[in-house]
Amino acid sequence: MYAIVEIAGQQFKVQKDNKIFVHRLAQNEGDSVEFDKVLLIDNDGAVKIGAPTVSGAKVSAKVLSHVKGDKVIVFHKKRRKGYEKKNGHRQCFTQIQIESIIG
Repeated sequence: MYAIVEIAGQQFKVQKDNKIFVHRLAQNEGDSVEFDKVLLIDNDGAVKIGAPTVSGAKVSAKVLSHVKGDKVIVFHKKRRKGYEKKNGHRQCFTQIQIESIIG
């Protein structure tokens, strides 16, 4: 059984006991989270497609940790002008574990 769910503006294919990284959520570590924007549910070949979401479907998850991603280097240069600018960025993520898919 799997579901396609929208979490923090992105779509993820999730199954029970999956661990995924999503954009930073406001919940604390160890908290339970429910997502109700379920777009599709596949239960052993029986597919339910929402328009736009499946009514009554929920995905519950547990927040495991808040982490930062790998550093991304942003480098700007204009040739022959002496202009160089270097900047870095680390995106904040939340690791969650899917506990159940209801629907």
